[in-house]
Amino acid sequence: MSAVGRSPGLGSDERVGELVTRASQQISDLVREEMQLARAEMTQKGKRFGVGGGLFGGAGLVGVLAAQALVAGGIAGLALLLPVWVSALVIAALLAAVAAVLAAAGKKQVARAGSPAPAQTIDSVKADVAEIKEKAQR
Repeated sequence: MSAVGRSPGLGSDERVGELVTRASQQISDLVREEMQLARAEMTQKGKRFGVGGGLFGGAGLVGVLAAQALVAGGIAGLALLLPVWVSALVIAALLAAVAAVLAAAGKKQVARAGSPAPAQTIDSVKADVAEIKEKAQR
């Protein structure tokens, strides 16, 4: 047997123990560094999502204001033919009809979705637990 790779005075068992200790420390350091990297990456992504969400919120607010201006313009345009109060009632009735259609469509989609619980996942976990119990009894 060759003495290559051995330190003088160390037995084979001592060398293996030293390697295991060093490998364990390196794995621990690697995992710690990877966790720090993941934390930094998630912080950066979280900030970007936050800014993006804020911009979407601002766009939504401006969109609502634009819709209000459009409604006011529709009332004003219809007021050229009818009294202003009748124009406002016509536009309000039109918006109420659109809201009713959207509400009915939303209710239909919610009913089709069923229970909010993840049924397939629950069934899968129950099957896994049953299989583990079965194998543990063998």
